[in-house]
Amino acid sequence: MSKAIFLDRDGVINKEHGYVHCVDDFEYVEGVFEACLELKKLGYKLVVVTNQSGIARGLYSEDDFHTLTEWMDWNFADKGVDLDGIYYCPHHPTKGIGEYLQDCDCRKPKPGMLNSAAQFLKLDLSASVMVGDKASDMQAAKAAGINTRILVKTGHALTEADMLDATIVLDSIADVPAFLMK
Repeated sequence: MSKAIFLDRDGVINKEHGYVHCVDDFEYVEGVFEACLELKKLGYKLVVVTNQSGIARGLYSEDDFHTLTEWMDWNFADKGVDLDGIYYCPHHPTKGIGEYLQDCDCRKPKPGMLNSAAQFLKLDLSASVMVGDKASDMQAAKAAGINTRILVKTGHALTEADMLDATIVLDSIADVPAFLMK
């Protein structure tokens, strides 16, 4: 069984600008490539798990998401970082349109994406780590049995309630490798 770092996308990998869906609006968080390279050296698989309610709301299509994701994946590969998995939820339980209006098990704070990745990639969730920027990331990780839950400050403004299920709060993903090496 392998261990993984689960990464939320918006607010962790890229700056949170609200419903980011095209290359022109995608701005990487400083130090993300270097941090991910270090995490790979520490023996972690890297898995992106992202809610994409903009698809459910009709703001952009799944094709738009896939185009941006492919571009992002190539950016990581160009920096020597291979992402081991990218999982997304296109649903929303109350604001979705058509087939996207559903209360699914993949939308964080539910653990569906993490469980799917664990099954497919043969991951030990108890040895894995979640890096997210909001409470729903921490709640999904806790529900999946992930013991190390890192909340970063590069996304949404954090409240005390957001921090309840986090193991630690760090400034950004750039601080994660040093924390895990302690």
